[in-house]
Amino acid sequence: MVETRQYTADMKRKAISFFYTALLAVILITIVFIVNQLQTAAKLLDSILPYAGLGFLLFSIALLLAALYKTIRFFSVPKAPKLPEQESSKGVDTYSAYLASRLPIHSMHPDAAKQQRDLRWVRTNLKFLEVDSLNITKQLATKNFFVGAFAQNTSYGTTTSLLNNIKVIWSIYTIHNREQHLREFISLLRSVYESLPLADFRKEELPAHIKPIIQSSFSNTLSTLLPGGNLLTPFFLNLFLAGSTNTYLTCLAGIIATHQCQAMTEKEKKEIIQQSMFEASFMLKEIIKECNPILSVTISKAVKNAGMDSLDTIPQPAAGGGMAQDIVSHLASSLKQIIRENITTKQNEE
Repeated sequence: MVETRQYTADMKRKAISFFYTALLAVILITIVFIVNQLQTAAKLLDSILPYAGLGFLLFSIALLLAALYKTIRFFSVPKAPKLPEQESSKGVDTYSAYLASRLPIHSMHPDAAKQQRDLRWVRTNLKFLEVDSLNITKQLATKNFFVGAFAQNTSYGTTTSLLNNIKVIWSIYTIHNREQHLREFISLLRSVYESLPLADFRKEELPAHIKPIIQSSFSNTLSTLLPGGNLLTPFFLNLFLAGSTNTYLTCLAGIIATHQCQAMTEKEKKEIIQQSMFEASFMLKEIIKECNPILSVTISKAVKNAGMDSLDTIPQPAAGGGMAQDIVSHLASSLKQIIRENITTKQNEE
């Protein structure tokens, strides 16, 4: 076992060494190529207009330095003060000033022009930013509901849901930071993923945790809107659970990311997971109430139309076909008439 670990660590060091060596070689080749192209262009400009090549070189160098500065800033991690233990700790004012310098000022803030931005000012600004974050989370979680319902267990559904979750976290990160840093965002992304409750139970067990919420929201709707009433409820409940699982994870990721960006004490950071799960369950209920009529009516009409198409395939009884064929044909005709009357009634009610 020890030899295996040493071998793995040695392979990891070799892989990292190879990666950095190859990266350095690519950077050097790129620099040589750029310098060669700039020199060729400068000679061409000098032949046309005196000192034009020199001006072009100076402008190009300034542009490259500006791009290099922006790149370093984007990949760097801003130095943040230590997170205070609680609001009564000494470092609260320092951390509050740090947040005030990094947070965008919300347009609805009553004291947006105030120069002295104390803890109260930061808390007020964070409340407005939290509203925007939750709205974005709800919007993308609603999309993931339909993705999960109609594209469950497909590569398209998995990829789209993952991209929407990353988009939620990125949107929340940009809402809470004037300047974006890639490594800081990756750190937030990893922190949110590690905070999701997937370590406590398997992902396929997640629908069982939110099943009571879905059942309470859909039991009456399914029995009234769908043909067959309660007989089809378990089938469609599975469809709704697939979408709701996606929605729940998106809500949870967005709310955790919001609390991570807004945490001002270690005490708040320790309570993020439980608080986020509680808030995500309420957001899930709101999304289900909005998506319920759309999905239920759509599926109801699809099932009714599919049922009528299936009944149309039953042939008319032939002469001398027997009593059984006459009964089946008569039953199919009666069912078609009932379904047509039901559709007409629904359309009149709408």
